[in-house]
Amino acid sequence: MTSRRLVLSFVPVLLLILVANAGGQSQAAPARPIVLHAARLLDIKTGRIIMPGEILVQGERIVEVGSAVKRPAGAEVLDLGDRTLLPGLIDAHIHLFLHPGAEDLQTVQESVPQRTITATLAARDDLMAGFTAERDMGTEGAGSADTAVRNAINEGRIPGPRLRISGNAINILGGHEDAIGYNPEQRVLPNANYANSADELVAVMRQQFKEGADFIKIYETGADSIRDGKLTTPYQYTEPQLEAAVKEAARVGRRVAVHATGEPGTLFAAQAGVVSVDHADQLSDETMRLMKEKQIFAVPTFTIFEYFAEHAGTPQQSAHEQQILDLKAQEFKKQVAAGVPMAVGSDVGPFPHGTQAREFVLMVKYGMSPLAVLQADLLNGAKLLGWDGQIGALEAGYLADVIAVPGDPLQDIGVLQSVSLVMKGGVVYKK
Repeated sequence: MTSRRLVLSFVPVLLLILVANAGGQSQAAPARPIVLHAARLLDIKTGRIIMPGEILVQGERIVEVGSAVKRPAGAEVLDLGDRTLLPGLIDAHIHLFLHPGAEDLQTVQESVPQRTITATLAARDDLMAGFTAERDMGTEGAGSADTAVRNAINEGRIPGPRLRISGNAINILGGHEDAIGYNPEQRVLPNANYANSADELVAVMRQQFKEGADFIKIYETGADSIRDGKLTTPYQYTEPQLEAAVKEAARVGRRVAVHATGEPGTLFAAQAGVVSVDHADQLSDETMRLMKEKQIFAVPTFTIFEYFAEHAGTPQQSAHEQQILDLKAQEFKKQVAAGVPMAVGSDVGPFPHGTQAREFVLMVKYGMSPLAVLQADLLNGAKLLGWDGQIGALEAGYLADVIAVPGDPLQDIGVLQSVSLVMKGGVVYKK
């Protein structure tokens, strides 16, 4: 009882700390206009750098963008000096309810209230790193607690990115996210909800939508292994089962994303018409063709693979993770050449929140240009999250989600790891 009282009494204090750490900013957009001025501004759609760059913000939206904008009476001018203004970053694959450490143990040992506190801190850290919109790909056993986090952010009670949430992911009995390796008599719960047929998929999805999910996340493959230099991973759902899930989501205007690393699960997902194939370590020619034709996004998540390779428990595990990363890098080049639509997601959670801009560096390292990666993140990311025309570009009428970085990100994508200004919806959270 003592530890429970301590957690409950800590929550109000936590919320005060979160707001204080947000720079003391009100969660409501300021009444007077703001003009942002910097040496450069990125027009993400054309790839042009505008010099100098200015943005006029009124309330939560952008009013004007250019090299010189109007300066209404009473406007606050923020001169950011030798920096580049660009849209707030988007991470299309995150886990707010995870932190570094043994993932299977933290989901068993830590209570949902404790993990929700972790999630609120993670949301703040991601926002301060310049990520103004994110897609949470499953609470890993915390059920629909992400609904509360999303709603608290939307209501201005805690700082964090705009969120699309999925609640618990969905998995088969004995599947990739089941609690395997524990004493069966202890009945350790899985990190995802069970569904073993099309009917069960639909039933679980309806419950998740009832509890506030914006989209559905399904585990389609796993566990992964390397055999004779090739990735091998069992599928979990057939194409007709996934199609039933996609149709059920579409019935209520929602979409399905899948964790899918290799064939044939990736093909089944593309045939069913999911919105994204996350991880996408191995895609066949037919899968790539379908993804290009249907505009299904691949979300590579390189950073988590690099992190696991560098932080493995044994040399053998490290070698295995590095082998998968090397294979993934080779396959990625084929996917880019084939024109597979890309979005940017890091799988942050198992590695520290707020550090996931490393994903941009790795996507450039493995074959994309800085502009292509930024367009994948901002333009494709906005489409993937369902905010196309609202975020992802600096244009009149768009939400004022803006960041500033030193230098020119088209020359050095690594500057995205040094965000100096964060504005979301016209509110300055960091400067």
